[in-house]
Amino acid sequence: MKTIPHWIDGAAVPGTGTDTEPVFNPATGQEQAHVVLGNASTVDSTVTAAAKAFETWSESSLTQRTQVMFAFRQLLLAHEEELGRIISAEHGKTVDDARGEIVRGREVVEFACGLGDILKGSYSDQVSHGIDVHNFRQPLGVVAGITPFNFPAMVPLWMHPIAIATGNTFILKPSERDPSAANFVAGLYQKAGLPDGVFNVVHGGKEAVDAILTHPGIEAVSFVGSTPIAKYVHEQATTNGKRVQALGGAKNHAVVLPDADLEFAANHITAGAYGSAGERCMALSVAVAVGDAADSLVTILERKAREINVGPGDQPGTEMGPLVTKAAQERVENAVTTAHTQGATLIVDGRGLKVDGHENGYFTGPSLLDHVTTEMEAYQQELFGPVLAVIRVDTLDQAIDLINANPYGNGTALFTASGEAARRFQRGVKVGMIGINVPVPVPMSYYSFGGWKDSLIGDSPVHGPEGIRFYTRPKVVTTRWPHTGQHTTAGFDFPTSH
Repeated sequence: MKTIPHWIDGAAVPGTGTDTEPVFNPATGQEQAHVVLGNASTVDSTVTAAAKAFETWSESSLTQRTQVMFAFRQLLLAHEEELGRIISAEHGKTVDDARGEIVRGREVVEFACGLGDILKGSYSDQVSHGIDVHNFRQPLGVVAGITPFNFPAMVPLWMHPIAIATGNTFILKPSERDPSAANFVAGLYQKAGLPDGVFNVVHGGKEAVDAILTHPGIEAVSFVGSTPIAKYVHEQATTNGKRVQALGGAKNHAVVLPDADLEFAANHITAGAYGSAGERCMALSVAVAVGDAADSLVTILERKAREINVGPGDQPGTEMGPLVTKAAQERVENAVTTAHTQGATLIVDGRGLKVDGHENGYFTGPSLLDHVTTEMEAYQQELFGPVLAVIRVDTLDQAIDLINANPYGNGTALFTASGEAARRFQRGVKVGMIGINVPVPVPMSYYSFGGWKDSLIGDSPVHGPEGIRFYTRPKVVTTRWPHTGQHTTAGFDFPTSH
């Protein structure tokens, strides 16, 4: 049985004891590896290595860092298929879907390749007589990322390229459910010429997480996961004097107006709801049908849901793979049962799906619920599975009020042909990322990713300009160069410009 080690200071490091956790293939339900679980001692030794590497990496030139990023970008491109298959085997998503997340993560590396422009400071000449002012930004030190199972490549790539390019050293604690992608990326960094100790991987559970949150040698923590854990991470890390990015859960709505192209809308909502088996923080889990759009929209959504090909992620033609664990499969199917009991109309029932040759896999089919209300658990909970709930309202204003009443504010979408409605919607909803006829509005790397309300704890989104600010701190320098022999009187009053 393969054992997945840590990656510390440029080398694979086995666990110090017998504490491991199984890694399963979701398509077969079979155990395929064990991942070692780190503890406080593991984190401490990794911080020591990263702190030593920071001494030289933080003083490296922008040219050196940029060259590493360009080489790393090319390696991600060259090994995209291999990394995609590694992700598929442990997560369950299709290989094409996995390659898609690698591409979106690679875009952040490309943003980091523009380091010379990103880190430009500013200069103000002659702010006072003979005095100039300029500023620049410097890295924090050792920083860490704690990332979820659903995007084992993309979400970490939102963090470590920016952190490393700006001169920090990085410790990644990936999900123990699909840990191999992190080690593979570590190997690519080494091939790209990144010095040992700059990028490290520590596997583990709560003990490793708590050690990261409390270790005095870690300056900042980036986190993506559920809202309760995001709140815990934010509280613990800030209490221990760290900067924190903490992204939580979501309940993303897609509003469809009667003037929309319903075939187009349903096609994109189906992909947004069931892609990656709904295990995305930007998945569309609620379709809000406005007025006369409802009946026709549900009819098309039903047809498209039934057309989805469910199977192993590495099989050609598969559009939706299994859920990540048996527990996730049971939780999602129980949620469908509860919704039906509470009065929702079960249009498409994905429960009990069996895939030939993979009867022990964690499969469940697409489920479509109509006439869902806000009181139902299927609406209130983040199901994180292939379940689409349809809520019917009469007006756009009611749809906006519905979205704003929800505790989450991660992403939302509007399907319409009306520019006026689109403008009213995007200004009116209390949501961080909005798509107009775009179902999954994940921003490009040169913008930042982050929601509102319970979808973002604190005020620090990830990647883009916000990522640069998060992983660096500014210095402002005020300079005077008096002429030789020149003497000026120093006043005892508070200094002012003149």
